[in-house]
Amino acid sequence: MSQETAYNLYPELEPYNSGWLPVSNNHRIYYEECGHPGGKPVVFLHGGPGSGCNPNQRRFFDPAHYRIVLLDQRGCGRSTPLGATAANTTDDLTTDIDQLRAHLGIDRWLVFGGSWGSTLALAYASAHADRVSGLILRGIFLSRRSELDWFLGQCEQFHPEAWARLLEGIPEEERDNPLEAYAKRIFSDEMDLSVPAATRWNEYESSIMTLLPGDGSGTPVTAEVQLARARVQIHYIKHQCFIGQRDLLEESKKLSHIPTIIVQGRYDMVCPPITAWQLRQSMPHAEFHMIADAGHSAMEPATRAALVAATEQFKSVDY
Repeated sequence: MSQETAYNLYPELEPYNSGWLPVSNNHRIYYEECGHPGGKPVVFLHGGPGSGCNPNQRRFFDPAHYRIVLLDQRGCGRSTPLGATAANTTDDLTTDIDQLRAHLGIDRWLVFGGSWGSTLALAYASAHADRVSGLILRGIFLSRRSELDWFLGQCEQFHPEAWARLLEGIPEEERDNPLEAYAKRIFSDEMDLSVPAATRWNEYESSIMTLLPGDGSGTPVTAEVQLARARVQIHYIKHQCFIGQRDLLEESKKLSHIPTIIVQGRYDMVCPPITAWQLRQSMPHAEFHMIADAGHSAMEPATRAALVAATEQFKSVDY
């Protein structure tokens, strides 16, 4: 990958195919396909947990070359039922991804995942290595207790204002366990309690996403989406993202036959760089890019350029 080439996102594009795939008695996951129907397949795994996909994520890939597949994970985005946490685990999601692959008639595909999506990409590759032609991983998160403790406590060292705003949303006597305090409110049936709590919870992560502060603009989010996103994320965090009994670093050593590119922001406050560095040690064959002027967001200029460069590089990988 040339560090000098200034790659940018491809132009906006619309899906040529979309639908809902039933994956359980209750859940249906939304999926869409963009780009070239006969092109190299790539699947995009969104973060969160709970975030869902958005149109800009289609634009990391050359639509003349790639068959671009995006999906909203269980309980997220356009999947139904929105915000549902029953029968919603990491193993469920990895099964869903492969069920979608089979549904679309794809033999093998490039897997692109950032943040929580990097956890899911590695879990999927460990379970279905024969279906993965390559990995592009960004803002590495492995769902370890140390990483969750950073996100919900130690990050205060760098973002005291954001942490203070989060704690302001709960009574002082509950501030020693903000996860439980917010869970109690966000899962409440009283909308005047749950929606403001969910909004404040989501704003905490949003406020520490980038190296430099944003302009505060963005697509408006409905109360329903705010609530669903927070409920799914808290459900996963409370269960250590259903990864606690596993060692993804150890599992990743078995993926040495899969071409891999890792992109990490040097000043990532959501997923600190030590995790990406450790993953690189477990996957010495991986190409590793530490982005000097970036935080966590995939849309920061240098990170965005590195991710598009990675998809360009994978054009020449046969699969």
